[in-house]
Amino acid sequence: MLELRKVSKMVGVDYHIHPTDLTLQRGTLNVLLGPTLSGKTSLMRLMAGLDKPTSGSVFFDGVDVTGVPVQKRQVAMVYQQFINYPALTVYENIASPMRVKGVDQATIDREVRKAADLLRLTPYLDRTPLSLSGGQQQRTALARAIVKKANLVLLDEPLANLDYKLREELREELPKIFAESGAIFVYATTEPSEALLLGGNTATLSEGRITQFGSTISVYRKPADLASARIFADPPLNTLDVVKVSNQFQRDGRMVLPVPAHLAAIPDGPVTIAFHPHHLSLSASDGSAGLTARTLVSEIAGSESFIHVEYGNARWVSLEHGIHDIEPDRDIDVFIDTRHLMAFGAEGRALGASPELAA
Repeated sequence: MLELRKVSKMVGVDYHIHPTDLTLQRGTLNVLLGPTLSGKTSLMRLMAGLDKPTSGSVFFDGVDVTGVPVQKRQVAMVYQQFINYPALTVYENIASPMRVKGVDQATIDREVRKAADLLRLTPYLDRTPLSLSGGQQQRTALARAIVKKANLVLLDEPLANLDYKLREELREELPKIFAESGAIFVYATTEPSEALLLGGNTATLSEGRITQFGSTISVYRKPADLASARIFADPPLNTLDVVKVSNQFQRDGRMVLPVPAHLAAIPDGPVTIAFHPHHLSLSASDGSAGLTARTLVSEIAGSESFIHVEYGNARWVSLEHGIHDIEPDRDIDVFIDTRHLMAFGAEGRALGASPELAA
């Protein structure tokens, strides 16, 4: 078990990581999700022992390892910018952690070839990293982390340089590989879709703070605050500042939307309502309420379209299946599925019950 107890990291007078408590169990997959510069890499470096916290302590299996250097810990770390030994073959790069431990040659050969087969590296074992593509070099670094059999495995956006097909395959396989080892697996990403695919637990990060930690699907479906909801939205979360008056959400004294049942008990007053782009549609459905918005631009991405619209001073995105090329600066009807509405108070904290449906 890895425990961060009031751990912080300051550079000068600025916090890179605000005081943080976090507990990660053995055999678990834990995703750090947040935008660039949210603190994911800084937090990983504190976990690994590459950096010493400004305050607080790091415990592993109940032992304080705060001052223990990374070389004396059972840690494997793979960055987006991979690191390999250029003078060694791919085989020897993968084998290097086991050679340091004095593992026998038969075991080394078995583990290297097993990892190489998983990561599609078998044809390249006799080559040096500089003769490989960037994706092949990244896979070599991943294979080395796999055979190290560390207690703590830290992967900092490790699949960003791989082609789409291999990336999707590895997203499915990596959690199984490391979970079977009993290691603590920590995976940093900027992509909400990647966090959902990986599953496990997710910590959402914003400006050096963990805003929420829990099972990935729970954090997605039940964000504790507006910051967590925004981190877990791609395309960006749609929001609107309104006033709740009885059973209506109003702006300028006029009803914008009816208040759905799961938000009926929240107090009257100013509220920020929020909903995901796939809950804003160009057509009506059960539970939806219509508004008139003005189109800004349509983006066609393969079999999906992103329709950007403006409602008052709010800009929203609708995610539609199929090709929808709508002229800009047009008034159109859009429909919000109110069953999925989220509501947040003045401090950004979530209000009311969770949305009725899970999607």
